[in-house]
Amino acid sequence: MTSETSVSSADMLDRFRRQAKQLGKAFALGDSHAQLRVSMHPPGPAGKLLRHADFLHVVAQEQSFPTWPSLKLAVETEGMDRAAKVQRLKLALAHGQVHVVKHLMWDSPDLARGQFGLQVALYDLAAVEHALKREPALAVKHAGPRSPMAHLCFSPALQIWPEREGEMLQIAALLKAHGADVNDSIAQPGTDHRLSVLYGASGHAGNLPLTGWLLEAGADPNDGESLYHCTEPGRGEALRLILKHGANPTGTNALLRAMDFNDHTAVRLLLEHGADPNEFNDDEVGGETPWVIPALHQIARRDCDGEMAQILVDAGADLTRRWQGVTPYAMARVYGNVAVAEVFARAGAEVALTPLEQALADAKTESDTGKILPEVPEIYKHLLHELIPLDRVTVPWMKSLISAGIDTDMPGGMGLTPAMIAAWEGQVDVLEYFLSLGVNLKHVNAYGGGYLGTCIHGAENCPNRDRRDHLRCLELLLQAGVPLPKRAADLCGVPELSEFMRAYGEEHPEQLVEGAA
Repeated sequence: MTSETSVSSADMLDRFRRQAKQLGKAFALGDSHAQLRVSMHPPGPAGKLLRHADFLHVVAQEQSFPTWPSLKLAVETEGMDRAAKVQRLKLALAHGQVHVVKHLMWDSPDLARGQFGLQVALYDLAAVEHALKREPALAVKHAGPRSPMAHLCFSPALQIWPEREGEMLQIAALLKAHGADVNDSIAQPGTDHRLSVLYGASGHAGNLPLTGWLLEAGADPNDGESLYHCTEPGRGEALRLILKHGANPTGTNALLRAMDFNDHTAVRLLLEHGADPNEFNDDEVGGETPWVIPALHQIARRDCDGEMAQILVDAGADLTRRWQGVTPYAMARVYGNVAVAEVFARAGAEVALTPLEQALADAKTESDTGKILPEVPEIYKHLLHELIPLDRVTVPWMKSLISAGIDTDMPGGMGLTPAMIAAWEGQVDVLEYFLSLGVNLKHVNAYGGGYLGTCIHGAENCPNRDRRDHLRCLELLLQAGVPLPKRAADLCGVPELSEFMRAYGEEHPEQLVEGAA
């Protein structure tokens, strides 16, 4: 390293240290932007007395590094420009941000030099062969929090270079030959749960050739994740493949997940391979695990059609089973799913509604029922949260429920408020309505994300994103005064959103704040 680089690196680290001191002072004075930055990158449990090291941690995470020591080491060894690009490439590969990977590799073709995990993830066969010849143990040595096999299986590179499929499979075989485990996994931060490399290939990267290779090489299809995620849109071939290799639907919630997308083919496949339409753990009734739900109630509250209802009725689903005291028919009526309710009624389901259920069902067609609801049971307290993702949701429907007493700003699962869900889903009209109600735009969800970050994450990951308008939602949030982090445009994986945020920041510099979304 040259002395010029050393001085530059030292100056850069001093700048970050000054930023941390300024952040600490502003936080102590109760500055709202400082509090937002800390809440988005919490350095410890709530209520902890924060010290300088904690603010260094926040600054490091804002630069996309997990800790201050990791940022410091990267700057000292690489210089900030290159270190930042390398770190950005790692994040883009981990989060499937294809256009960011393409741009970085076009801008700096040698960015993976000396980084074995990146070389694996980018399918650089020659570099991998050379490195393993020199040091065979690299095949099982973690590069950061992931093993080389995990870097390969979670990589989205096949979407960029489909012509490198052969090199990718050769790298997989090389890693296995040098001791890599096809049942390897990665940890999920803050939990004991792990995600298998089979899930990485099948459910995360959508890499069908690598999914097949892993299964043929002995990967366990019953890893608790892969089958579930293979029911998601565009993964029909992976679902067939994993079922062919012995995946067992029992206990996976895969059947319920397929219903989320009204996927008749996937549901029929799962039923043919042993899925039970009446599988349900009665010990978990009561709201403690709301994702455990009987199949008929699931389709009642989703965008499922009458054909899906008939498939389950024909498969022997129990029309008499209640969930938290509610019949399948009643749930379909409350959620405005008329087609499903009609199939249930024709099949002989109980059709009586309680006065509360009748009032909630009426809200679908009346902009103001004029009724104030009694105490709402737990099963319906998050009704707004669950209706917003549906294509059939309307603003008058939301208004009717709110006028009847449903809470407008209560956090639900993952700490998301109804308005946050509208932002994640790209539901423009619904978000605009909630913003008009004056919702708390400083709310931070359970993952440390604010409204802007939630919208950006939805634009990258929401299954319905192709038919929604996240760009307009982003614009609405910024116009409502949500702060725009300076690095949000650089970290966003959707080009049109990135360009919009850059332009908006230039026009509204007063709205820019430090940090990432």
